[in-house]
Amino acid sequence: MIESIAQKGEQVKGFYSPAKKIDLGNCYLIFVSGIQASDTKQDIAHQTHEVFNVIGSILENAGATFDDVVKAVIYVTDMKDFDVVSKIRADYFKNSKPSSTLVEVNRMVNDGAKIEIELTAVLKK
Repeated sequence: MIESIAQKGEQVKGFYSPAKKIDLGNCYLIFVSGIQASDTKQDIAHQTHEVFNVIGSILENAGATFDDVVKAVIYVTDMKDFDVVSKIRADYFKNSKPSSTLVEVNRMVNDGAKIEIELTAVLKK
């Protein structure tokens, strides 16, 4: 009834699941854990694209796409990056326009990470 999902070809680092896919009968509910960029030396645009690409791979592995996303939570370390993140976000959520939260945080788990994104998606059977 509950399946753990990861990015294709990647081994999970740490004791967590990158995503959970829950069978609700007529649909699946998918929770994607907060994802940060691994290349933390790059600027916010590069990190944002990297995070969305990883999430895209996780969603694909769950049988979903960005069109199935209903909620996005985005954490940034500098609210001045809002415009850059917002433009990139719009490219990935052209059709779904999920309800969203974006907040500034003091620090990320990975030193140098500027963004973390977590999502919830609903996939029709």
